[in-house]
Amino acid sequence: MKCRSCTSALGDPVLDLGFAPPSNAYLSAARLSEPEVHLPLRARFCTTCTLLQLEDHSDPQLLFTPDYAYRSGTSRFWLAHVAAFANAAIARLSLDARSRVVEIGCNDGHLLGIFAARGIPSLGIEPAAEAARTARAAGMEIIEEFFSAHLAADIAKRRGRADLVVANNVFAHVPDINGFAAGLGAIMKPHGVVTLEFPHVLSLLRHAQFDTIYHEHFSYLSLRSARHVLEGAGLEVFDVERLTTHGGSLRIHAQHHGAGRSVSPRVHRLVRAESEAGLAERGTYRQLQGRAERIKDDLLHFLLDARRRRARVAAYGAAAKGNTLLNFAGVRPDLLPVVYDAAPSKQGKYLPGSHIPIRPPSSLGAGDWDYVLILPWNLADEVVAQLETLVAAGTAFLVAVPELTVLTAPGLEEPAPAITGTTEWPIRRAGARPRQDPSVM
Repeated sequence: MKCRSCTSALGDPVLDLGFAPPSNAYLSAARLSEPEVHLPLRARFCTTCTLLQLEDHSDPQLLFTPDYAYRSGTSRFWLAHVAAFANAAIARLSLDARSRVVEIGCNDGHLLGIFAARGIPSLGIEPAAEAARTARAAGMEIIEEFFSAHLAADIAKRRGRADLVVANNVFAHVPDINGFAAGLGAIMKPHGVVTLEFPHVLSLLRHAQFDTIYHEHFSYLSLRSARHVLEGAGLEVFDVERLTTHGGSLRIHAQHHGAGRSVSPRVHRLVRAESEAGLAERGTYRQLQGRAERIKDDLLHFLLDARRRRARVAAYGAAAKGNTLLNFAGVRPDLLPVVYDAAPSKQGKYLPGSHIPIRPPSSLGAGDWDYVLILPWNLADEVVAQLETLVAAGTAFLVAVPELTVLTAPGLEEPAPAITGTTEWPIRRAGARPRQDPSVM
C-alpha cells in the first residue's frame, strides 16, 4: 500500500485491531441471521508526510449507506459547539445576505440552520439519504452526493463559490484526501475561508483513543499532515484552534495562497509541539498496540467479574467508537446485554458485530443496573448529568478509555455503592480530565 496523500511506500501496520464490520452498519432484527461483512482494521504510518491511515479495504459506498445512522443533533454539547462556531464565523468574516456558506457532510443540517436563520444563503452536501432527508425537512438546500473536485467545480460554475466552506469531521472520512482538498479550493472564493475540524492524532496517542479508529475514518491527522495535504491543493493554513470535541480536536482555517491573511503564531507553535511529541516518528505510533490490548483486557476482566458476581451491566451510547472497542474485545450480549442511545435512527437496531440490542433511554429506569458503561467517553459528563437519577439510585458509571475508570457525579464524595467490594479501579470525578500518558507529551 502507498500513502493516500504523498504516495510513498508504507511499512508494516503500527496498529492491528483484527477484523470488524463497519462501525455504523447497525443491523435490523431481520438482518441478524444474515452474513455480516468484516474488514481488516489496521493502521499504517507514512514516515514521509506523517499521515496515519487505514489500509485500503473499504468502499465509501459500503460505509456511508443511505440509512447511515449517525446524527449530529442528538448531543446537546455538540449543538452548543456548532452554534458557538457559527456565531464566531459570522462575526469574524462579516457574513450577511450577500455571502454564501457551503457545508460538506452537513448531516442533519443543524449547523446550516444557524446560518440560514441569520439570512445567510447556505448549501449542504450530504451523501447519506436519511440524513439529507432530515436536513431538507428542516428547510435546508441539500445536494445528495459525495463531495469531490468534480462536484465542487460544477457547484462553482452553476451556483457560485462560497465565502465560507465548512467540513466538520469529514476530512478524515475521505479515501481520496487529495481530491477532497482540490475540491475545497475549487468551491471557495479567492478570498474565502475553509474550516476543517477533525480529531487530533496527538490526543489519540496521549489518551490511547484507539477506539476512534474505524473504517469510516480513513485518515488520522495532525496539523502537519493536514497542512501537507492542503498545500498540495494550493491552500494555506493561517490559523488553528485546539478543541475539546471528540476527546481533542483541531479546527484549522485555510485560504488560497496569496489571499493575504497572515499566519497565526498558533500554527507555528502547534507544529513545534507536534514535533516535540514525536508525531513524525514511527515508534510513537507503535506504542498504541500494547495500550489498546491493556484496555481490552481490563474491560473483559471487569465484565467477566461482574457476571461472576451477578452484577447487572448495561452500556450507554451506540457510538462508532464503542463498536471498535466491543468488537476488538469480543464482547457479546452475554456480557453486555443492552446499550441505550438517544438517536431514533439507532433505536430498535443492533450493534454491528456484537449484535447487542439498542434501546431508547426512556426505557432506562433507576435501579435497573449496577453499572453503566459509557461508550462515547467524550460525552461522559453530559451522560452522567442526564442520568443523575441513576447515580442517586446507586448505579456506577464507567468509561473504558484511556483506562477503565469509575465516574462519580460532581456532588458525590464517594463512588456509587455498586462499586463497593470489586476490583479497585481508578475513580475520576465527572468533569475532570483523564490522566495523560507521560510517554507522549
